Order: sequence, then C-alpha cells, then structure tokens
Amino acid sequence: MDYTSLYTPVSIPSSRWKIGYEDSILLLGSCFADSMSGKLHEHYFRVEDNPFGVLYNPSSIATAIAMASQGVRIEPQDLVEYGGMWHSMVHHGQFSDVDKHKVLERCNASIEVLRNALQHATVITITFGTAWVYEYKGKVVGNCHKLPANSFLHRRMTVEEIVAMWQPIIESMPHKHWIFTVSPIRHIKDGLHENHISKAVLLQAVDALASSPHRLSYFPSYEIMLDELRDYRFYAEDMVHPSELAVDYIWQRFVDTFMTEDTRKEMQTLHQLWCDRQHKLLHPDSPAAIAFQNNVARRLDELQKRYPWIE
Repeated sequence: MDYTSLYTPVSIPSSRWKIGYEDSILLLGSCFADSMSGKLHEHYFRVEDNPFGVLYNPSSIATAIAMASQGVRIEPQDLVEYGGMWHSMVHHGQFSDVDKHKVLERCNASIEVLRNALQHATVITITFGTAWVYEYKGKVVGNCHKLPANSFLHRRMTVEEIVAMWQPIIESMPHKHWIFTVSPIRHIKDGLHENHISKAVLLQAVDALASSPHRLSYFPSYEIMLDELRDYRFYAEDMVHPSELAVDYIWQRFVDTFMTEDTRKEMQTLHQLWCDRQHKLLHPDSPAAIAFQNNVARRLDELQKRYPWIE
C-alpha cells in the first residue's frame, strides 16, 4: 500500500528571495510566531520577536506597528486598573503589574524595541491567529486581561477591513521582505465553526495582500497542519497547539522554502554549537568535560568573529 496517499502534501514553491545570516528578522503575531522565532534563535539568526508580547488579530499587530513607527508613548491615562493590577490594552499580560510606573516603563520600552526592529529588519514575518477581536471603548485590544466580558464588543473583522488596514503598512516599507502566514493554532473558545470562518477570513485577506507587487510571500503553515499533519498526534495535550513534532515539521518546510543550500549547511554548524552549549555536563570537572567546554568555547569564539551578534 502506498501510504503517501493517506495525506495531502502541500505544494510550496521555493521563494524567489532567500533568508540568510546577513538578514535581520522581525516576527510579530500569534504564539506560533514565537515557535518559529525559537527555531531561528536556535540557529543564531538575528531575530526580534513580539516586543508587545503575543498578539493574535490583524488589528492589534497593525496598531503595534503604527505606534512604534510614529513613536507613540503609553501615558498613565492609557492604562486600565483591574484586579489590583495595571494593564495596557494593546500589550500582552506579561507587561501588567501592581506598580503603574513599572507598566509604563515596560510598555514604552517595548515600543522603542519594536521601533528599532522595524528600522533594521530586512525580513518581517506576520502571523495572523484570529479574525475575532474584542473592542474596549471603541478600540480593538491586544489582550482582555480578564476584564468582565460585558466590557467588550466581540466581533469578527472582514476581509476588506484587514486589507485596507495592512496595505498602507506594507506600502510604507517597500524595501522589506514580508512573509505572511495564518497560525495553525485553533481558537476553539470562539467555537469550532467560528474558528474556521475566522481562518477563512484571514486566508482571503492574506491572499489579497499577496497579490500586490511588493516583496510579499505567503507561507502555508495552516494548510500544512490541516492537510499534511491531519492527526491528533501532531497536536499538544490541549488539542489546540501543534505538538513539538509538528512545529519541527513546519519549521523544516519553512527552511526548505526560504533558505539556500549554503545557508542550510551553515545552520547545521550553528545549531550544533547551540545544542552543545545547552548540554548539561554530569561531571564538569572531569578531563573529558573540560576538553568539551574548551572545544565549545573555541568554536564560539570563531563564529562570533563572523556573527558578532551571537552571545
């Protein structure tokens, strides 16, 4: 029996442009963006990911970019107090704190980080998670911070709304390479049917954006998860997030699409160094362990001369 007939391979044309170690990469979006960022970090690419924390919807990601591009600061009156904590409605909960001044400091520092990343990035990867948004006092929020549900208007963005929001952003940075993808993570709290409608909206919006003449590519992580990895063994225990095996598989498809053969060879060398640096020595004072550490230190020193951003 031909077992390859039991799944549907997703055809991905090789990208016309490639990612190399000369690039600086910015990743924004859902927690799947964090998964891909982790893989890039393991191979010592220059990466900045989600300075505002994880953001799931196209509006919140666009707001973060606009704030950073325009140098907008979070002011004390922008924060919301709830449950004894202060929150920024455009940031992830990791920025919340009982100390209002700490929240302001963290949030404004993140704006500067994103501003710097936008200036220097040669590749920007955007991962849309859901078209469902929550509006608080007429504005889409990045995180609800467990405020009462009746504080928000819950609605689904339209294809036209997303395209109108993102087209000017892309056109304002014509020299960047853009990679758009739709997260394979299911937002089942909205309902399974609602999740599929949401993903359909995102797919149509990205398809419309990808038809523009700018340097924009679409990477089908959502389709890979649904068609090539259509089995629950590829999901984590929550049955929502991709398992580690699935992330590894999608990462390899990403590498095959956007990396040259020379870059892939260099990635193997750098990833081996990363793995060796993570290795926990059972007897660190033994001659073998000392020799191993010296070898790692020598290789690190050599690679830092070529890639000074490696720490």
